[in-house]
Amino acid sequence: MHNSKNLKLIAANIVIGIPIFLSHPALAATGDISSVQSFIQSLIQVLAGLAGLTATGFFVLGGFSYITSSGNPEHLEKAKRTLLFSGVGLAITIGAFVLSNIVTGLATKAFGS
Repeated sequence: MHNSKNLKLIAANIVIGIPIFLSHPALAATGDISSVQSFIQSLIQVLAGLAGLTATGFFVLGGFSYITSSGNPEHLEKAKRTLLFSGVGLAITIGAFVLSNIVTGLATKAFGS
């Protein structure tokens, strides 16, 4: 009985140990900064485009609500707020896009491409 336990323990050590000692080390791939930079730039461009499209949709919605408010002060005020907030959102989006391009240009000059 004692011999059977030792045999099982040795077999378990061999089964677990062989792959550990015979496997090749997995090293991290060398990172290319330009691919990371281009990915982030593409992501920012897509997000800015979607935000601009959304702001344009809200401009249209606010303009349509403004035209069809028929002098109702509540609807007129709601349409004005929609136009104002979509303008502010579009300005923030354009500012973020320009700022990200400036930071990317500065980082490229500082660290190389």
